Amino acid sequence: MMTIRFGLLGAGRIGKVHAKAVTGNPATRLVAVSDAVPAAAQAIADQYGCELRSIDAIAASGDIDAVVICTPTDTHADLIEQFVEAGKAVFCEKPIDLSLARVKQCLEVVRARKGRLMVGFNRRFDPHFRAVRAEIDKGTIGPVEMVTITSRDPGAPPVDYIARSGGIFRDMTIHDLDMARFLLGEEIAEVSAMASVLVDPEIGKAGDSDSVQVMLRTGSGKLAVISNSRRASYGYDQRIEVHGAQGAVSAENQRPVSIEVATGAGYTRPPLHDFFMTRYTEAYAAEIAAFIEAMAGKAEASPSGEDGLLALALAEAALKSVAEGRVVRMSEIL
Repeated sequence: MMTIRFGLLGAGRIGKVHAKAVTGNPATRLVAVSDAVPAAAQAIADQYGCELRSIDAIAASGDIDAVVICTPTDTHADLIEQFVEAGKAVFCEKPIDLSLARVKQCLEVVRARKGRLMVGFNRRFDPHFRAVRAEIDKGTIGPVEMVTITSRDPGAPPVDYIARSGGIFRDMTIHDLDMARFLLGEEIAEVSAMASVLVDPEIGKAGDSDSVQVMLRTGSGKLAVISNSRRASYGYDQRIEVHGAQGAVSAENQRPVSIEVATGAGYTRPPLHDFFMTRYTEAYAAEIAAFIEAMAGKAEASPSGEDGLLALALAEAALKSVAEGRVVRMSEIL
């Protein structure tokens, strides 16, 4: 079996997650890591036995087949273009960019170079969410009519992160917008959103919101509702429900240990996962495995760059809906 040789760009929180996913796959080897903070890169190099190299050196390296881009968002599009030009397969964390125009420009380069690009919407690979999609595909619940997605973080990020994240719709809701497309099986035609600052006034001062609700409608009338909050005092809240003509299927919250204790005082269960690093461990491993399958020509790279573009466009529509207090048609955005 051929070994896929990887370079990792970015050694922060998500970089560590992907380093674990790459090194945990028997078909891969992590060859090199690069980060603007040398100590962060060195920590990964020490843990996994790979080299420290500059981004340009990784692009020029003959012993690297693919890269995982985990750098700040404003570098993604440039790096995708650089590594596609260098003939490397590219896995890039979402979003490709915060500008739709820049994403379109980047995807043109990928197409022109016949590059291989996959975008990191990891929730599509969560085994529980995939099982929901499998029941839809089997026809168990009949045609999909309504989707409900709840996604609440355990706590708000630092305000300095908010300032560079692109805001809650582009940073957080974008995952759920992609999941809505994944579950509805039909493109979204209209977006309506409302947003508030209920968690931290400083987030509002930074020009963002921390609590949002989004309603989506497809051309045929299928509906989806997304509930997001930057605060969940009880842990990382991740649930979906799909209602169809003949039934419903749902995925409940996951816990590190799935037990229930019954005593005279009542029933108790362990707390939820504390955040995405542990909740989606299996999903991160599965998406890297899917990327390898795509590199081997056994499947299309999915989620694709186009999926990344459409999720960002939905986030832009939600922003516009909040700003203008109205339903926004996707034909206005794309």
